[in-house]
Parts: sequence; structure tokens; C-alpha cells
Amino acid sequence: MNGTKKRMISLLLPALSALPAVAQNRFPKPDFESGYQYPAFTYAVPDETWWNTVDIILLVAMMSVVALAVIRQRKRRPVFIVSIISVLYFGFFRNGCVCSIGAIQNVILSLTDSSYVMPLAAFLMFILPVIFTFLFGRIFCAGVCPFGALQELVNIKNFRLSKAVSAVLGVIPWIYLLFAVLYAVTRSSFIICRFDPFIGIFRMGGDIGMIAFGGLLLIASVFTGRPFCRFLCPYGALLSLFSRYSIRRISITPSCINCDLCHNACPVAAIRPPYENRVKESRMEGVKRLLAYFVFLPVMMFAGAYMMRTASDALSTANRDIRLYEQVVRNEINPRDIQPVDVEVFFSQGGTIDELESRVAKIGAGFKTYSTATGALIGLVVAITLINLSLKRTRKTYGIDHAACVACGRCFGYCPQNIKHKHADENCR
Repeated sequence: MNGTKKRMISLLLPALSALPAVAQNRFPKPDFESGYQYPAFTYAVPDETWWNTVDIILLVAMMSVVALAVIRQRKRRPVFIVSIISVLYFGFFRNGCVCSIGAIQNVILSLTDSSYVMPLAAFLMFILPVIFTFLFGRIFCAGVCPFGALQELVNIKNFRLSKAVSAVLGVIPWIYLLFAVLYAVTRSSFIICRFDPFIGIFRMGGDIGMIAFGGLLLIASVFTGRPFCRFLCPYGALLSLFSRYSIRRISITPSCINCDLCHNACPVAAIRPPYENRVKESRMEGVKRLLAYFVFLPVMMFAGAYMMRTASDALSTANRDIRLYEQVVRNEINPRDIQPVDVEVFFSQGGTIDELESRVAKIGAGFKTYSTATGALIGLVVAITLINLSLKRTRKTYGIDHAACVACGRCFGYCPQNIKHKHADENCR
């Protein structure tokens, strides 16, 4: 039996010794010096330039239609049609990008960083609505913006918020805008794009939290006019400045009979009813109150600047280099066998701690400067809001708050005088 085993082993040994050679032939080591060139694969990339051109042409055409409808014809139907087109094309077909709201960050970054070249399409998407707003009011918000159009189409009932609540919530878009500028200037994050509540709905996928938030905003839009546009949109806050001084404006019907129908129909509370200021004060009391405002305003600015400067270190953690430095420091204090991916990539690319420290110090100094300026501006916005709430102006007729008006045209269909003039014009034809 032992002799049989020996003969079998002697027969198997040559075969076993040949296995490494077979394995080596089946899975040869890669040869990087043979001069072999991998074939080049080409993929058909969509011509985005052509689509950007279509976007710009359609943007201008739709804003022109809305301007003609609300300024000259005083009709809502064209605005409604434009809203449907905007939701379908700019929203679902183009996935809500490039949008004018997010382009704010591209503009700020291009103005502060010479190494960043802003795409022409993004610049035009930003500047064209601003120009049209300065000429005709917030017609972009009327139905050309897919975010505003989506909220407009689902709106059925308008429950009014008090003036004080609306004013306080109206500060949020300005704070949002200032933080977006802060993070864009410091090359930390494009927070407008990151926290876009409707982009997930238009793309039918994405962050579940933001999709849920967008769904809640749409539900709120059913019962109150445009909550995102009024209380969140940073681009709307910017356009409100230009709309306040627009050349051509939507106006109350000249032969207004004070029926209050337009005031009740406005979904964004932009039509102010007549108001009699019953608080009579002497000239000296008015001067004292005005001087108190001038003292209050710089105090609020200083307080905002101080708070934001104090919080600058915490805010700077949004920057990628700051987070990387913290990871590197933790790894140096407590080395681990498996390093974080970012740390491993940093050292594999020849990065040094001294170089990273220098970069982080520069970023931190920039954050302190920009955070201080941001805080001062936030204080200014809050102070102006509080001052406006305390002012009592006498109005003898209905008036439009052009900064708040989104040119939706809902009031046209409720105004009996506008309907009367419309029928008269049709009979003349």
C-alpha cells in the first residue's frame, strides 16, 4: 500500500509543479512597457450649447408675453399659459437647471475669483430677468420661473397671514441670499443648489428630505400664495429691489371704486387697502422717533456683525479644506491603520501639513471678513424691517406694493372696472 502511494505521488508531483506556470499563463501580469495603446472610445455627448440657446430664446419670449399681458392688456390667461409651459419645459424637461435662482452664486464667484469663468448661459439666465424686472416689474416671477409657476398652478385658496408675521418671514430670503453669497465667495458651497426644494420634484429623484420639503411647500401653496417665493427665494428678494423702482408697472384701475375685490384676490398680499393713520404726533415727536431709528439701525448692524464674526469658525467648516485639515489633525493625534479617504488622497498627491495649514489660515481669515460683512447686512435688513413695521402711513386709495407684487394678474379678473373696460374695448373692435 505504501508503494502504491509513493507511485501516485511521483506521478502527481510534475502536474502540481506545472500549476503555477499554468496560472501564470492564464492570468499574466500586466505589461506596462510593451507600448500597447488602448483603443479610444468616443461617446455622443448632447449638444448643450444648442439647448442653452433655446433656453435663452424661450426665456425672453415668455417674459415678453407676460409683460405685454399684465402691463398693457391687463389679462391673466397668457400668464397662466406661460406658467404651464415653464413647468413642463424649464421644470420637468430641463430638470430645473440652469436656473436663474442658482445663477446668483455663479455671478458672485465670477466677480470675486478671477480663476472662475462663468458660463454665458448662466449669466444670461441671471441678468435677463433682472433687466426685465427693472423695466416691467417682477414678470419673471409671474409664471416664467418654474418654481413660482408650479406654486401658482396649485394655488386654490389664500389664507392671509398677518402683516407682522409676513414681515418677519420676509426677512428669511435676504438672510438666505447673504449666506449664499458668503459661501460662494469663500468657494465653500453652492447652498442654493444644494437645498433646492423643487429640483427633486422636477427630476423625480434625489435627496428624500428635500423632496419631502418641496412637497410640503406645494401643499402649503394650495392654501396660501407662493410660500417659497415670498419667504424663501433669494432671487425673489433681489428682484424685489429692482421691481420697487421699475420703469413700467402694474397699476390699479384708474377708475377704482374701492370695492376691495382685488385686495382679496391677491395671493401675495401686494395690494394695500386704504388706511387712515389715527396716531397723530407733533413734529418734534416725529423728529425724535426718526433720530431713534438712526441710532437703532447701526446698533443692529454692529450686533449682527459681532455675532457672525464670532460664529465664523463654525461657519468655515463648510469649506472642504477646513474639513480636510480637521481630519488630518485628528489622524496625526490618533493614527489609524486605515486612513479616511480624503486624508489618504491628500498625502498620496504630495500634500504637506504646512501647506494645508497656510491654506486654512487664509480661508479662515476670509471667513472672518466676509462673515462680519454678512452679519452687518443681516442686521441692516432686520432693522429696516422693524422700522417699516413701526411706520404708519396714510393711504386714501388702494395701492400696489411693487416690491411684493409678482405680476400674476389674478386681480384683473376680479376688478369690475377692468372687466367693464375690457368689454368696452371688445365692443369698439
